[in-house]
Amino acid sequence: MISAIILAAGKSTRMGKPKMLLPWSGGTVLGRVISVFGNAGMEDILAIAGAEREGIERLVHELSGRFPVRSVFNPEYDTGEMLSSIQCGLRDVMDKSFGAVMIGLGDQPQVEERSVRQIREACEQTGHPLIVPSFQMRRGHPWLVGREFWDEILLMKPPQTPRNFLLRHAEKIHYVEVDNASILADLDTPDEYSKALDG
Repeated sequence: MISAIILAAGKSTRMGKPKMLLPWSGGTVLGRVISVFGNAGMEDILAIAGAEREGIERLVHELSGRFPVRSVFNPEYDTGEMLSSIQCGLRDVMDKSFGAVMIGLGDQPQVEERSVRQIREACEQTGHPLIVPSFQMRRGHPWLVGREFWDEILLMKPPQTPRNFLLRHAEKIHYVEVDNASILADLDTPDEYSKALDG
């Protein structure tokens, strides 16, 4: 089984407002991401909350009737960057029966259901423990990491990053070629948000 860890703990500094809760397609940015993962067949979805804890926990509660989603709070969100949120999620699923986690971005509402399915199916069919989507030779999200690597990630400390981990194991990555650029897109600034809505 595969759990999805959705990183949603950031402070939205460049956006200037809580980007996870911004309107998107009749709901919110994070709500859209959760629905994409749920509709793609993920059996467990874990949203990592931080700066906007109350709003995210409220949203997750609202969506939990439709999707297998729950939330956990990352107390190190203010200083730990992406790594601490991944570690927070791994600690939560460590004692459960998942063999891998798929790591997604809460500010990536453009991500397509078919991309998530491709990555999930690649894991189920090959058993490969490190799967990364690629569009035109560029790595994106969500990416998948098997249990055999979890202890290594949990031992990492800043300034190490998830990128350092992937570079360290570059020769072990199984790439899944996708046919759309949504795996590369996220929302950091008001301009990016506006353009994504218009697109």
